[in-house]
This record gives sequence, structure tokens and C-alpha cells, in this order.
Amino acid sequence: MSLPKRVRIVEVGPRDGLQNEKETIPTGVKVGFIEALISAGLPEIEFGSFVSPRWIPQLADAEAVAAAVRRDEGGGPTLTALVPNEQGMRRALASGVRSIAVFTAASETFNMRNTNATIEESIERFRAVIDLARAPGASERPIRVRGYVSTAFACPFEGPVPPARAADVAARLFEIGCDEVSIGDTIGVATPRHVTAFLETARDRLDLARLALHLHDTRGTALANVYAGLQAGIAVFDSSAGGLGGCPYAPGAAGNLASEDLLYMLDGMGIETGVDLQKVVEASARIEPHLSHPLPSKAYQAVRSRKDVSRD
Repeated sequence: MSLPKRVRIVEVGPRDGLQNEKETIPTGVKVGFIEALISAGLPEIEFGSFVSPRWIPQLADAEAVAAAVRRDEGGGPTLTALVPNEQGMRRALASGVRSIAVFTAASETFNMRNTNATIEESIERFRAVIDLARAPGASERPIRVRGYVSTAFACPFEGPVPPARAADVAARLFEIGCDEVSIGDTIGVATPRHVTAFLETARDRLDLARLALHLHDTRGTALANVYAGLQAGIAVFDSSAGGLGGCPYAPGAAGNLASEDLLYMLDGMGIETGVDLQKVVEASARIEPHLSHPLPSKAYQAVRSRKDVSRD
């Protein structure tokens, strides 16, 4: 069996993780957290969202964060911002953002409740966003567009989602100009069988090299699902430092796959990432005091409690 020799990790803690936190995180703390993640060698960091502050007050300081962490052309990691609509895209452009993400779902009910739009309406809305990204003079260099497909395996309202439906939505995102699409297990119900079934279905119509997996650990299956993805050739995975970000449909449950847990497994398998696990732990330790709960990552807890041991 041939597994990827190198994996790209997309760190989503500063956006997808922090947006679920009840305590308001000061801008300076967010910037320090992101800078620490940059120092860890993460190749891509989703730093914020240009969504309306009325909807997600935690991310209202997107412009200030962008100004503080912006890097000169060609230096540092890709810094990505979530953009919900044309208005958000104009804010992102004014902030000098060169990598954006748009999001829809594989479930009509979830998408309507989350964005007040059908799947097709949300995709049509993104056309204007992508047109701005591709417009001549929009930026000194091309703006990268990432797409998210939420509830790709199951929906909290509709139940299981057929693999073909999720693949169809991903195909639509590629059709309108997304460079990469991340497939999300939003409520953390998938098992390796579900991941394999989706990727086998998707293989016939999608370029798997342009797919990422965004897995949640709500039921403790995230790393097993990563392995199923690796077996199919997936080499891009989203994760969140410390396991930041709960699952809104399973109160008290773990949400995002923890970056430390993913790194520990990949390091142990000899798969390269270019990311320093110890430095990610240090970044998580910077943000934890500003939360109202401990971080759930098992590898983070082990290193912090000095229970981690060398594999040598």
C-alpha cells in the first residue's frame, strides 16, 4: 500500500476554532496565537472571516488581524480568510488578503439554516466573489480560492448524505473556479467506511489531488478517517491547534481534529509535514488561558503534562 510521502496541513484554529468560543478573544491574543502557528511551520493558516460581525462577533476584527499578520509576497505561509459573499470579498481585498475560502453544504436544510440560502443559491452567490478574485488588478498576484462542503457525510437534520450528492456539490465548486475543495464531516459521524465510499465515488468525477478532508473528532474517529483518506491518496487535511472548536450539534463533544494529534500520527508514520509538533503545542498553550475550558487534544495534553515519551 502506497501512502503520500508528504501531507499539507491547513490550520483552521484561528477561524473555525475560535469562532465557537464564548469568551471574547482580544485581537492581540489572536495575533500572538497566529504568529506562534506561523513559527511552527504550518503551510496554511485560516486566520479569520469577513462575515458580518452581527453573525459572528468573535471574528469582527478580521481587518485588524489581517493587517497584523500579513506577509510580504512570497514570504511565510498562505493566510486564508473565509468570505461569505461579495461584500465580505471587498473587505478581504481591501485588507490585502490573497487566499480566500467560500462555503456551502451537501444538505439543503443545513445550508438554509446556516446561510439562509439553498445550495444552488449559495454557489451562485460565490460566482461574484470568485469574479472579484479573478478580476484584473484585484491583487498583485492571483488570489487563491478554496471551497468547503459541509455535512458531506451526514446532516443533523436530514441524516446520512449520499456520497454522490456531496461529490456533486464539490464538482459545482470546482466548476465556478475553486482551486481546492475541502470535504467536511461537520458533525463528526463518519467512519473510515464512509470516507472510503465518498472517495471511491468522487474519484470518477473529481481530481482527488485537489481535495482536502476536514474531519471532526466528535465520536473519536477523526484519525481513523485520516488514515482512510491517506490510503486513497488524499494529502491535504484541515486541523485545529489544541482541538479548538466544538461541535454545535453535540454539546460538550470534541469538534475539530487536533493539529497535535494529526502531527503525532503523521510523524510516527514517517509522513513529512514540515511542521514542528512542539511549537504547535506552544502555540496552543498561548491561547488556552484565554478560553473557558481546557483544550481537548490528547497529544497536546500528553506533551504539556510531560507524559510524552520519545519513540527512539
